[in-house]
Amino acid sequence: MKNSFAEILRKYRLQSGLSQQELANRIFVERSSVASWETGRRIPDVTMILRIAEALDVSPDSLLEQAAVSSAETGSERPAVLAADDEPIALEGAVSILRATLTGADVTGFGKPSDVLAFARKKPVALAFLDIELERTSGLLLCEELLKIHPKTNVIFLTAYADYALDAWSTGASGFVVKPLTADMIRAQLSRLRYPMGGLVR
Repeated sequence: MKNSFAEILRKYRLQSGLSQQELANRIFVERSSVASWETGRRIPDVTMILRIAEALDVSPDSLLEQAAVSSAETGSERPAVLAADDEPIALEGAVSILRATLTGADVTGFGKPSDVLAFARKKPVALAFLDIELERTSGLLLCEELLKIHPKTNVIFLTAYADYALDAWSTGASGFVVKPLTADMIRAQLSRLRYPMGGLVR
């Protein structure tokens, strides 16, 4: 095993008496995804980790902790990209299109602002896609907090309401897009980043 997350995932899966295919069926992914997690090639995002924990009937805490440690240990060569949205379906869609488009980055999804900040304190975030309306706070405030942690984080706001655009530009963000996110939107935003990045699209 290359990292502790891979080890603990395989341990819990075997304890549950499931094959990789059976686990994949329960969380609606391909078996190859489970295999890549168990060999340490990839680390699932927070939303997926919660689904894995539910499928294996284990507490998500140990999986989340090991994922953070493993990401910090193995992801140093690949820039960290995150998406934050408190609507699970929207978050899953954003993470999926980001992973398909930004193949040179490690993409992680978060439903809670507190999880975003906890992740950012452990690993520099190169690019963040933030929904403007997040739980009891806003993506605008979350942007400010992220930039306090890493001033060179590129932030792009996601929203269903174009009326927010003016407020978004006052935060130091690199861009603003109206949902739903598409590959063309992502590529267009990459050319306008405040802090240019290479190697995201391969």
